[in-house]
Amino acid sequence: MIVQRFIHRLDTLSIVVVVIFIALISRLGYLQVVQGKYYERLADGNRIKMIPIHAPRGIFYDRNGVALVSNRPGFTVSIVSTNKEVPDTIIDKLAELLEMDRQEIVAKLKRRQDSYEPVPIKIDVGQDVVAKIEERRGELPGVVVEIQSVRNYLNKEYAAHLFGYVSEIDDLELARLKAIKYKQSDLIGKFGLEKVYDQDLRGVDGGGQVEVDVNGRPVQVLGKQEPVPGNNLVLTIDWRIQTAAETTIDEHLRWLQTAYKKPNAKAAAAVVMNPKTGAVLAMVSRPAFDPNLFAVGISTQDWKALSENPFHPMTNRAIAGEYPPGSLYKIVTSTAALELEKVTPEEKILDKGTHWLIPKSNSQGEALGWINFHTALSMSDNVYFYEMGNRLGIDALEKYSRMFGLGEVTGINLPGESEGLVANQRYKQQVYGESWYLSETFDAAIGQGFQLATPLQMASLVSQIANGGHRYRPYLVSRMTSPDGKVIKAFEPEEMGRIKITDKNLNIIRQALHEVSRTGTAAYIFGDFPLSLAGKTGTAENSHGMDHGWFAAYAPFEDPGLVVVVIVEQGGFGSVSAAPIAKRIMEAAFNLTQNLDYVPRVYGPHTAL
Repeated sequence: MIVQRFIHRLDTLSIVVVVIFIALISRLGYLQVVQGKYYERLADGNRIKMIPIHAPRGIFYDRNGVALVSNRPGFTVSIVSTNKEVPDTIIDKLAELLEMDRQEIVAKLKRRQDSYEPVPIKIDVGQDVVAKIEERRGELPGVVVEIQSVRNYLNKEYAAHLFGYVSEIDDLELARLKAIKYKQSDLIGKFGLEKVYDQDLRGVDGGGQVEVDVNGRPVQVLGKQEPVPGNNLVLTIDWRIQTAAETTIDEHLRWLQTAYKKPNAKAAAAVVMNPKTGAVLAMVSRPAFDPNLFAVGISTQDWKALSENPFHPMTNRAIAGEYPPGSLYKIVTSTAALELEKVTPEEKILDKGTHWLIPKSNSQGEALGWINFHTALSMSDNVYFYEMGNRLGIDALEKYSRMFGLGEVTGINLPGESEGLVANQRYKQQVYGESWYLSETFDAAIGQGFQLATPLQMASLVSQIANGGHRYRPYLVSRMTSPDGKVIKAFEPEEMGRIKITDKNLNIIRQALHEVSRTGTAAYIFGDFPLSLAGKTGTAENSHGMDHGWFAAYAPFEDPGLVVVVIVEQGGFGSVSAAPIAKRIMEAAFNLTQNLDYVPRVYGPHTAL
C-alpha cells in the first residue's frame, strides 16, 4: 500500500515536472522563434546605432561658374538615445559647455524622444568646444561629436534674399513632407532659392552603422552608406554686377544719411535684368541678413535683432516691396496717350506750374511753359501728365497698366512676390465704398495715389520698352546640374505677354527717355557717361516719411542689353538718391573705368520730377 502511494506521488511529480519542462520549452521557443527578431532589434538598438550623414546640398554658381554658396565640414554635438531619459546632470554640463539654455536642449530632446537617431544639440561648434567635450568624455555618456556638412554662404549677406537659408525642419513642415521621405533633424530650405529648389538641392543622406558601448560612445564602425550630394544651380546672377550693386548701395545709403541729411535712408533695392531674356543679373535688398546664422541654428539674441529691426531686413524689397512708382509710371501714361491718340508728339501744352482744372502742381513749383511730349517726358513734367490723365481717364490707364504686367506677380522663381496695385474704380469702391474722382486720375497718371509696384515689376516694364514690347518672366536659374556637372535641366526665356504699341510710338518714347540722360532730369549724373542710355527718374511721395527715390535705365540705347532699376526708401529725389547707384552698377556691368571717388551732386530745382 505504501509502495503504491509512493509510486502515485512519483507519477504526479513526474507529470508536474514534464508540464513545467514543456512550458519552459514552449516559452523558450516562443521567445526564440516568434519574438526572436523583436528582441534582436532591441539588443542591437542598445549596441548598434545608425549615425546619419547629411548629404551636402547642391552648390550655387554665378553665370560664370563662380561658387557663391557651398558647404563645409563642421562639428555637430549630438546625444545618442540609450532608451533612457538623459540625466539632468548631463544636460546641465552640456548646456555649460555649449553656452546654451538647458531648456533649449530639453526641448530638442523632447522633440526627438521617439527616435533612435542621435539628436543634434548644436551645429558647427568650434574645436575648443570639441576639446572640452573630449576632456570630460567620462562625464558625458551618450554625447557624441559628428562631422557634418554645414551650409556655407561664402559672402555672408551677399545676395541673401536670393539665396535664402536653410534650417531644421519644423513639425508642420515634417507633417507636410513626411510622405516624400523628409524626417526629423533634416535641414530644409526656408526662404529664397533654397526653399524653391529644396528637393533638388538636398541630395540623399547617407549613414554609418556604429557599435557603441554602454555609455553610447562609438567603438566600431560596422558599415557606412555614403551620402549623394544634391544637384547644383547655375544662376543668372553675375557676381561682379551683384557685388557692385551691393557695395554701391551700402556706400550711397551712408552718404545719404550723413552728407545729404536723409537719416532714414536705410532701405533700398535694385534689380538688374537682361531685357532680351528676363534673366536677372543682380538683385539687392537692403538691409539684409546673414543666412549663415540660420544654417547653424540662429540664437535667440540674433533672431530678436532681426525680427525687431524696424527696416525689416528679412523682406526682399526687390520683389515684395510695394511702392508708388512715381514718375516711372509716366512711361505707361505715355504709351496709352500716344496709342489712343489723346495727344500727338507735336502738340504743345502750356505748363504754368499748376493744372487749370484741379490745382495740382509740379514738384518744387516750377513751370516749363509750352512743352511737347518729348520735353514733358524727358523733364518729367507733372502738369503735362495730369492733362494726359484727364484725357485718358482711369479705365484706359488701368488697361495699359495691366498690359505692362502691373497688378500681378511677374512669376519669378522666388517665394513671397507681391502683386502691387493698379489704380482702378472697382478697387476704391470695394475697399472704401466711394466713387472715383478726377483728382485721383491725375494722381494715377503720375504714379501716385493708389498705384503700387515692386522694383521687379518696374524692371519688367522698362525691359518691355527696351526690347520692343515683349514681357518675359524674370528668372534666376539658367541650369541645374548633377554633382558631376551634367546638365539636368536648362531654363529658357519665357514670354508672358506683349504690349500693343506701334514702332513709331515706341521710338518716340525711347527718344524722350534717351534725352533724360542728356539734357533731362538725370543729365548731370550721366553727362559724362561713355555709353548712350535711356532712363527715367522718379520721386514718390511717402505718407510715412520722406519721399522715395527711383531711377530706371537701359543701355546701350541702340541695342539694350541691360536694365537697371533702383529705389531708395526715404532718399528724396531719385536723381540724387537712386541714379548714382544705377550709374555705378552700369559701370561695373560694362567694365568701364571711371573714377569711383564720386560725390553726387544735389538736385537743382530746374526740372519737375
